[in-house]
Amino acid sequence: MTGPRRDTRGIVEAQELFARVRFRRREPAPALRPYLEHYWLIDWDLTEPYASHVVPHPSVNVVFQRYGGTAGWGEVAGIGLRLFTQKLEGRGRVCGVQFRPGGFRPFAPDRPVSDWTGQRLPVADVLPGADQDTVLGILGPEAAEDGPPETHARAHAEAHAEAEDARVAALDAFLLGLEPEADPQALRAMALVDLVRTDRSIRRVAELAAAEGVSARSLQRLFAAYVGVGPKWVILRYRIHEALERAESGEGPAGGGPAGGGPGGGEGPGASLDWAALAAELGYSDQAHLVRDFTATVGVPPTAYARPPLGGSQ
Repeated sequence: MTGPRRDTRGIVEAQELFARVRFRRREPAPALRPYLEHYWLIDWDLTEPYASHVVPHPSVNVVFQRYGGTAGWGEVAGIGLRLFTQKLEGRGRVCGVQFRPGGFRPFAPDRPVSDWTGQRLPVADVLPGADQDTVLGILGPEAAEDGPPETHARAHAEAHAEAEDARVAALDAFLLGLEPEADPQALRAMALVDLVRTDRSIRRVAELAAAEGVSARSLQRLFAAYVGVGPKWVILRYRIHEALERAESGEGPAGGGPAGGGPGGGEGPGASLDWAALAAELGYSDQAHLVRDFTATVGVPPTAYARPPLGGSQ
């Protein structure tokens, strides 16, 4: 790992979200990097409610959060099978841990990861040592109601940075304290999902099985035990992430600019893309299948995907 990812894959209307919240990714301690993608930190102080939407990755997350006047709590979020929507309002904070697909099992070795899929459970029910003091230590104290005078802006920024470093250190301490068990099968699962994510020639389960030199049935068992969903689901989900990011950025196939000549029906950056060409690049048999999967996952067809004006309804 060379640092946290910088892409926005999975975040619906990413720029809309970033205009309203402070969103950062941080790198975990070196000993945790084989298992984790990154930490993700969000803070907000909103005058109007906002609904955020995420197309989940094939990853387990551990999420510590405080908002709505609560003291704070933590939960293990298994892989989400549907679009995840969270209403943000008032003031709040989230400190999240995104595990690499296949990377959670060493921290909870007694259960297959598929047991957590689609579930959101109190963290103490899954991971030992996650008592309320640990949760509050990770979340840190609430920010002061009023910002400092302008003359103290530098000291204020330094205090923010120190507080964020302390939250990252608390996450490191909690996860290192769990003493994840080395597991060659977890490493194997992580490598296979990385292959799906980075190699566009892997478009079908049979191709992934052939690359690994195993049967499709063996691959299914490995993914159920260590990833939490089947390999076909992972392949399809990464296709949708790619299509969503292209729609967000307006980039055409193979990283080019807007292709033009795309089908009508929208006014956002995704409306000008050559969706037929992108469908072919992503391994779909035709554009209709991409449109079907995109619409079922995101909630709108790709050509209608557009960023509404700031302050618009969600």
